[in-house]
Amino acid sequence: MDLVTPDFGLIFWTLVTFLLLVFLLSKFAWKPILKMVNDREASIEDALKAAERARDEMKSLQADNEAVLKEAREERERILKEAREMKNKIVSDAKDIAIAEGEKAIASAKAAIAAEKASAIAELKNQAAVLSIEIAEKVLGKELSAENKQAEMISKMIDEVKFN
Repeated sequence: MDLVTPDFGLIFWTLVTFLLLVFLLSKFAWKPILKMVNDREASIEDALKAAERARDEMKSLQADNEAVLKEAREERERILKEAREMKNKIVSDAKDIAIAEGEKAIASAKAAIAAEKASAIAELKNQAAVLSIEIAEKVLGKELSAENKQAEMISKMIDEVKFN
């Protein structure tokens, strides 16, 4: 049982050794160990702050990216809208020009038709007048007494006249 119940001398030397160990550790080891622990704690704290700053910066960059994307989409929509408007204006202008040119062509054709019609009517009147004069000359050249002879004479003269 001596092993289980310690003796006074054993307690004394154990206590002296323990105090000497505490003194030596406090003099030489605790300060560097505590300094290293504090330095490690400070570096961990700095790393956490850096990570927090990086996370905040990433959120900021993400918000900036979203704003840039939104602006790019708006710019694209504006450009497409302008292009559509320009296309519609060009098509409308082309239609207006085509309609105006078509109306000019129709007016020109109508004028040409009217001029040709007037010319043809004038030509027809001239030929009718010439025929009337020729018929009158031949009728006056011969005097006929009977009506049926006059009708025969007119028919004969009409057959003799050449139409130009």
